[in-house]
Amino acid sequence: MTDEMDLIPVSEWGFFTFPRPMVIAGPCSAESEQQIMETAEGLAEFGIHVFRAGIWKPRTHPGSFEGVGARGLKWLQRVQREFGMKVCTEVAGERHVRECLDHGLDMVWIGARTTGNPFLMQEIANALQGTDIPVLVKNPISPDLDLWIGGLERLHQAGIRKLGVIHRGFSTWHDIPYRNDPGWRIAIELRTRYPQLPFFADPSHMGGDRKYLLELSQRAMDLGLEGLMIESHCHPEVALSDAKQQLKPDELRILLGEQIVVRDADSQADDYRENIDQLRADIDVIDENLLSLLKERMNISRRIGEYKKDHNIAILQMTRWDSLLEEVLQKGTRTGLSEEFLRTLFNDIHEESVRIQNEVLWTKE
Repeated sequence: MTDEMDLIPVSEWGFFTFPRPMVIAGPCSAESEQQIMETAEGLAEFGIHVFRAGIWKPRTHPGSFEGVGARGLKWLQRVQREFGMKVCTEVAGERHVRECLDHGLDMVWIGARTTGNPFLMQEIANALQGTDIPVLVKNPISPDLDLWIGGLERLHQAGIRKLGVIHRGFSTWHDIPYRNDPGWRIAIELRTRYPQLPFFADPSHMGGDRKYLLELSQRAMDLGLEGLMIESHCHPEVALSDAKQQLKPDELRILLGEQIVVRDADSQADDYRENIDQLRADIDVIDENLLSLLKERMNISRRIGEYKKDHNIAILQMTRWDSLLEEVLQKGTRTGLSEEFLRTLFNDIHEESVRIQNEVLWTKE
């Protein structure tokens, strides 16, 4: 997939009202016709135009509620007819795609577990070939940007021109307040490479709890993402899946209409342009200095590698590294830098240092 993807702009899909954010909302799972219609009515009342509901639910353990299956697609058809809403659901294989196309769904999305499986992604791409249905692709469970891009490539090569992404965070073993690690840096990297892709955030799955929806939604808007996919249920307290992270329609109306601040993408005001350009010039100078310092640091790493080679010493010295990293985290957090940023930055620096020393070790005299 090249940076010059031949995509149809999201403004031409006929799905969303502008300006930002574009919103996709609805329950985690379709549970009953009554639940679907009551939730859709509540969302339609304040202008939500795109309704989501899981029909097939990939669950970790067998015996959990795994969705109502294809019969729920008829409920989504009723939402289309009675409320004029666009409807969408998650697909995880060719059969799901065929069922959605047969029932006239307006859009599909691909979940995190499926995005990480190239075989399934190719199967879905083949099933969608020749259609013009929009497709949104969630990030894979692991923070693997190439795997995410690879899934997009398969769909693009199948002729999908209404293509977008949903960022829902990544599984992690770290102790964090959220259900998934937001991993915003990976989303930013994808955004930088492919700015033409419509970009949604899924704060429901990212946070795993409705109490985090505002802060995560706001972060998505502050980063300039176009839209949000948020789970909403008429009675979340009795939801059969992900009850803790769903909002009632009225609560979602308040979140979107009264709490989230949507910022402009840019400004042509003279004072803004003058000051922002100067600040960016200052950053350019600092970045040049950082590159020079990193080069100097790696030169020293190469010399360390030469000493280790001369004295037959192993490259990895984990006690030394653990001590150094702990010191960096203590000093860095006192300056206001986040521990996550420092840990990521210095682990990357250490990895490059190890690579250079390994290169020295295996270089013949």
